[in-house]
Amino acid sequence: MAAVAALAGPTAAHADGGFSADRLASAGASVLRADVAGTAWHTDPASGKLVVTADSTVSAADIARIRSEAGVNAAALRIERTPGKLRKLLSGGDAKYASGWRCSVGFNVRSGSTYYVLTAGHCTDGAGTWWTNSARTTVIGPTVGSSFPNNDYGLIRYDNASVSHPGTVGNQDITSAINATNGLAVTRRGSTTGTHSGTVTGLNATVNYGGGDVVYGMIRTNVCAEPGDSGGPLYSGTRAVGLTSGGSGNCSSGGTTFFQPVVEALNAYGVSVY
Repeated sequence: MAAVAALAGPTAAHADGGFSADRLASAGASVLRADVAGTAWHTDPASGKLVVTADSTVSAADIARIRSEAGVNAAALRIERTPGKLRKLLSGGDAKYASGWRCSVGFNVRSGSTYYVLTAGHCTDGAGTWWTNSARTTVIGPTVGSSFPNNDYGLIRYDNASVSHPGTVGNQDITSAINATNGLAVTRRGSTTGTHSGTVTGLNATVNYGGGDVVYGMIRTNVCAEPGDSGGPLYSGTRAVGLTSGGSGNCSSGGTTFFQPVVEALNAYGVSVY
């Protein structure tokens, strides 16, 4: 991704060129106020800058508005371009099906003897019953929890005893859950594009998908994804890491994808991987 130079101006920077946590927080609040769809931002501890990722729909005027809103904190911004359009990765057919769209199974989880699918909240938002097939003849069960926007996690209960629910992602057994760290090697699996790998490139990112759909605390990665991959699992070996939220680009040219941290979602519903 090509970087766009930040504006010069008052810095109040640290000796190493970075900015204080307060200045970075203020800069982040300014980007949120600017409300430009197709942007995401996170603090880069290595440089002490606020990295603002802008997709192809973000114009030069939009970037100017972000910098103007940041005011004296504009120098704390590092603008980076990402190809394509940041979007929630919903689509219309495979894996698990609601009445009008499809997503991917995230992790199978349980509470006691009750089993669930943990997936993205923008998948479960407004969805009642879920099916395993596009003909919608084999029921999984109902949505029993959904949080979107702000967060992006949802819960579907297995009500059909004939539908298997192994504690695996493909052939990979999942035995625990962790919080992501910068540089962590990760793999994503989805019903559209299959399995792809990469690394964590940022933490605690805020993503503005537009239309008031803003999510917080996301994991930023360089793993590709496409529509229909929403809700799918991000993992590192046997460890669950996240749930596919959205991103830009595709699995031909690459892109940037954001994930809901899985530990937060597990804790919200009192469930665990197995």
